[in-house]
Amino acid sequence: MPSSEEFYRIKRLPPYVFEEVNKLKARLRAEGRDVIDFGMGNPDLPVPQHILDKLIETAKKPRTNRYSASKGISGLRRSIARYYERRFNTKLNPDTEVIATLGSKEGFANLAQAMTSPGDVILAPDPAYPIHAYGFIIAGGVIRGVPAPTPEAYLSGMSRAIAHITPKPTAMVLNYPSNPTAQVVGLDFYRDAIALAKKHDIWVLSDLAYSEIYFGEPSPSILEIPGAKDIAVEVNSLSKTYSMAGFRVGMAVGNSRLIAALGRVKSYLDYGAYTPIQVAASAALDGPQDCVEEIRGIYKRRRDVLVESFAKSGWDIPVPDASMFAWAPIPEDFRAMGSVAFAKRMMEEADVAVAPGVGFGEHGEGYVRIGLVENEQRIRQAARNVKKMLSRRNAA
Repeated sequence: MPSSEEFYRIKRLPPYVFEEVNKLKARLRAEGRDVIDFGMGNPDLPVPQHILDKLIETAKKPRTNRYSASKGISGLRRSIARYYERRFNTKLNPDTEVIATLGSKEGFANLAQAMTSPGDVILAPDPAYPIHAYGFIIAGGVIRGVPAPTPEAYLSGMSRAIAHITPKPTAMVLNYPSNPTAQVVGLDFYRDAIALAKKHDIWVLSDLAYSEIYFGEPSPSILEIPGAKDIAVEVNSLSKTYSMAGFRVGMAVGNSRLIAALGRVKSYLDYGAYTPIQVAASAALDGPQDCVEEIRGIYKRRRDVLVESFAKSGWDIPVPDASMFAWAPIPEDFRAMGSVAFAKRMMEEADVAVAPGVGFGEHGEGYVRIGLVENEQRIRQAARNVKKMLSRRNAA
């Protein structure tokens, strides 16, 4: 009989931090409670109509229901290259420097599989979106979490880590606009990161999934830096830009050696996204972009309502410059209980669900992530509920 011991790769994964919070949310909803859910970055906005029209039109053609291509159909890869040239003034060869992925998460995880040898050390931010660390852990790598309270602190921390870690790190992870912290960077940051990586012969993986959800200056790409393609690959996604999260369409672009390795791995694992979805994604990238401005505007209004209404409730939340999240310090009176207990308390006493910061790494403790995935009316209702919760605490 096979051993009952946990499988090797499963043993390397920690307990799922969000499970406890999700179980409570499910129980409260089963009891009839109206939980306002800011916990998951799951877009609630409709997919633009012209994208849906192209999906339906293409799905009616019998040939499109066959197996697709693991690295993406050529039309979508050309559309991705046109997007990068239009948006970032960066030329990409759609045959050797572009792969269409099943969302940016799959692209990132399979890049980790393609490039990681057992014991390889990877530098990743802490706090970070979980796949940035666990994609490499599943692949057999070792993660060195570098505190990232600011982009500048993260960069200097990586420099120190490279000098003191044995064996030398093989890759570093960047994610700006950041999930969960909503931090942004400019080209100077990327210029310094590329210089650091080239000096020490380290690969760079950049996650730009929130490239179009910005509220000030447009977010840059690391590939805008001359010579970045020598050592860097960037993943991106249509999930947030066009509210196409369930379509699972993303991209990996940049260094041709890493792109070829990713393509080789994917050729054994999948046949790519459903062809009509890829055609619809191409229509999204090549079509009118006023829908992107509209989606960005909705998130900005929600951000403003969140910050304003929660401040009136007694909870000051820093204004995020980008992404669909706010990274909020736990109110002082609740800070000692930790982010998981605070998130549960918010559900129990305010019918509001948020993501505990410790789920994004040790240095996420003391914060919660609030997704801008409810409409303005629901955000104001959540603020009223939170105000009552804070008032009860102050009166106790």
